[in-house]
This record gives sequence, structure tokens and C-alpha cells, in this order.
Amino acid sequence: MAARSLWRAKTKLLLAATVAGGAGTGSAMIANSEDPASALKLCTAVPLRLLRDSITAATIAFDYEYSLWGLPEGSTERTRVKSEVHARSAFRLQELCFKNGGIYIKLGQHISQLEYLVPAEYVQIMRESMLNRCPVSSYDQVCQVFKNELGGAPDEIFAEFDPVPIASASLAQVHVARTHVGEKVAVKVQHTHMTDTAAADYATVDLIVNTLHWLFPSFDYRWLIDEIQESIPKELNFLFEARNSIKCMDNFRRFSPHIAEYVYAPKVLWNLSTSKLLVMEFIDGAQVNDLKTIQKLGIQPNDVAKLLSQAFAEMMFKHGFVHCDPHAANVLVRPLPSGNRGIFGKRKPQLILLDHGLYKDLDVQTRISYASLWKGLIFSDANAIKENSAKLGAGEDLYALFAGILTMRPWNKVIDPAVDHLAVQGTDSDRSELQMYASQYFFQITELLRRLPRVILLMLKTNDCLRAVNQSLMQGSSSETFLIVGRVSSEAVIESKLLQSRSFLSRALVWLEEFQLQARLFVMQIALWLLKLQKALTL
Repeated sequence: MAARSLWRAKTKLLLAATVAGGAGTGSAMIANSEDPASALKLCTAVPLRLLRDSITAATIAFDYEYSLWGLPEGSTERTRVKSEVHARSAFRLQELCFKNGGIYIKLGQHISQLEYLVPAEYVQIMRESMLNRCPVSSYDQVCQVFKNELGGAPDEIFAEFDPVPIASASLAQVHVARTHVGEKVAVKVQHTHMTDTAAADYATVDLIVNTLHWLFPSFDYRWLIDEIQESIPKELNFLFEARNSIKCMDNFRRFSPHIAEYVYAPKVLWNLSTSKLLVMEFIDGAQVNDLKTIQKLGIQPNDVAKLLSQAFAEMMFKHGFVHCDPHAANVLVRPLPSGNRGIFGKRKPQLILLDHGLYKDLDVQTRISYASLWKGLIFSDANAIKENSAKLGAGEDLYALFAGILTMRPWNKVIDPAVDHLAVQGTDSDRSELQMYASQYFFQITELLRRLPRVILLMLKTNDCLRAVNQSLMQGSSSETFLIVGRVSSEAVIESKLLQSRSFLSRALVWLEEFQLQARLFVMQIALWLLKLQKALTL
């Protein structure tokens, strides 16, 4: 009873602290607003949003406390009841995100990718809804944005403009239009409320997370608040996004010319683009996880998975400038415009990268340490994993956990010398193992996320997005994509060593290392082909 009384006291304190923060939140919103009058009107909604947040948090906490009360740890009944509470709580959190919109939906999308940290029920429920139920601005609101940004209505700016959006996300929605010279374009229009509510929502979430951390010290997600504070202002300025897309394509031409033709970003119409309007060429393509459409286009899904893995490996290990939101809705696939085909007559794929608002720069030291870590993971090199995990902030005590989060495999499989040691089959058994792993090491994972630099946390999010897409495409073993990561990370490490070599002897030693790496990769590739052949013959 004492424990339950303490919990009730903490819940009441949480509610009081949350509501008390309303005035500060409203002040923050007005201070950061471009339109103080509009922000003042929105302040009337802030107390309601705060109350909604606190009630949801308290309800979820009470449900866990009450439903699990008296059930022995490890019992079948506790496991069953906990799963039911997870599902109820995930639905409550989902509804909160949709009611509040904006930043909350971004948070919900992030949760949907955290397979290593949150229960399966949260991941499944969030993943099914967060990309498909985003808010939609009315056509009147769209017209207001056009008037404020370009001084005229959409039908004055364009020869044709479809008032019904073809897609809507947490921060903006996309319309199809045609310019006066006949070019078909995609017009990204920021939701009218975003500039003002972003400041309010940030302050609200900051209050909730800090209050929860004060009440429950093991709940420490303050790093996520810091990341939102840095990234949201950039994502709300579409000119940043436009410049990011150009830099991304330039990096492929400079550092990865061998695949530059296979990766594309829509060109920007600068004369019609502003911080809240982004006009780009319209490109038809299949969503990257739409297997049926990809196959109808004459493209092998396996080729798409390999290209996706190589493109993002090049960004992470060679460019140091990484698209950190590659979920399925942000990557399209179309046949390579040149018409080139593969050996068996299949059309080659081209990736179309969309939504360039969230990028991260990796400095040289971090980039090479991260590449060296992945090289160690692919080659089952425990010493390299430990050394480079420490360099990236995991310390000497959590390197095994860090390796497990990156690969979604337990430590014994990470250091297994088998060629397919990192393969995730996507079976129910694999998923169960991953969730058990996340549950067993929850507090250690929380501590690891606290230690890691924010840029590495975004790399984890990127890995999670890519893993989800690749599992949809591969429909089986992920060994081939891991091998691609091993090849690109090894190349990046070798290139770095060659740049640092000052004598012919040192360069010769690096060349010898490169030859050995290529030989190992070749042997691993042969082994994978033999494994695939063996599996095919046993079917």
C-alpha cells in the first residue's frame, strides 16, 4: 500500500507540475512566433494540450501500476496482462499524437522505429498509423500560405493546381500542380499552425519528459528533447531542405560516382520556393516497400534492397552527410531512366530520395570510427567492435549492447564467424528474441542512449528505418545487405588510412590490408551464394 500511495502522490505531482507549466509554455510560443497575434489565439489551446498530455501520461502509468499489481514477475499471467496494457497504452499514446499533431506525430513516427527499446505492441500500432493518418490543412489554409509567401492564390501562381493533397505528413502536405510552361510539379505546403505550435509543443514535451525524469530517474529521454530543439527549426525551413537535396546529390557525384546515376533527388524550382513552400519536379515512382508495384515495373525487389543499403552506406561512411529519415514514404523507386538492364533482362532501379529536412553531418573522426565499427561487426572482430564502440561513447562496459542494437542480434551471434551471423530472417522467433532482448536490457539501453552523441542516435534511427524497409523488400535473409555495408565501410577505412600514410612502406601496408579485405569479402560472397543454392535445393 505504501508503494501505491507513493505512486498516487507522484502522479498528482506530475499533473500539477504539468499544468503549472502552461503559462511558461504559452510565453515561449508567443516569444518564438512570427505572428504574435496568431500565437496569442493559440495560447487558449495550450492549457488543453497540457492537460491532455498529463492525463494521458497519468492514465498509462496507472494502468500499468493497477493491472500488474500482485502478479509475480516472470509468470505467464503477468506476461499476458502486460501485453494487453502495452496495447492499450500504445493506442492512448497514438490518439494523443493525432489530437496534438505536429511534433507529437514526429515523436510517434520515431517510436515506431524503436524495436530495440519499446515493446512490440507500441512499434506495431505506431508503425501502422503514423505514416498514414497525418493532419491535412484545408484549401483555405493552403491559399493563406500562398498569399503570405508568394503574394497570390495557387491558381494564380500555377496554370493548374489540385486542391486535394496527394500526401500529408506531420509538418506539411503535398499537392500536384502544373507551371505556366507546362511542367508537372509537386508543391510541398507547410501546415499553417506549425510555426507557432512547434514552440509550444517543444516546451510541453520538454516539461513532461523532465518531470517524468525527476519522478522516475530511470526514465531519461532528455536527449530526445535536445534533438527536437535542434532539428525542428531546420525542418520547418524548406530552404534548408532544398539545399540539403542539392548537397546530397553533389556528394554522390563527387564521392560515389559509381552509383550516382542510381540515386536521385527531385530538382527544386527556386523561383517558387520559400521557407514554407517547396516546389519540385514531380516524379512518378513506387513506394520503396511496395513489392507488387516494383515487380510490375520489371524491377527485382532484391536489387532495390541492395541499392538502398549501398546508397546509405556511402552516405554514412564516405560522405559524412546522412539523410536521417529514410522511412518507406520518403523513398521512391523507378526504372533507371537510361533504360539499362541487368544480366537477366530485369530493369535496374533508381532511388528517388524525398524529404531532405533531416540530415546529420558526421565529422571525420566519428565517420571513420563508425565505419570501423561496422567493419568489425561484419567480420566478427570483437576487439575492433570494443575499441570503436568506446570511441563513439558507449564505453568499455556497453559495447556488446551497442553492437546488439546496431545489428539486432545478441552478442553471441555478433561474434559468430559464420558468414550469415548477422542475418535477420524476420520470423516470429526472431522478433520474439529481439523483444526479449530489449526488455531484458531496458535500463542498460537507456543508459547507452544517454551516453551516445546525438549524431549517433540519429544513425540508430536511420538504421532502424532502413532495416524496416529492407525486411519488406528482402522477404528473407538480410546477409547480402550486411555484406554491402561491410564492403563500403571497409573501403572508407582504407581510404582514410591511405590519406594518413606518409611513406611508400606505410601505403604498401595499407594496400596489402585492402587486398586481404577484398579477398575476405569475395570468400564471404561465394559462401553466401552457396548457402542460397543449398536452401533452394532443399525446398
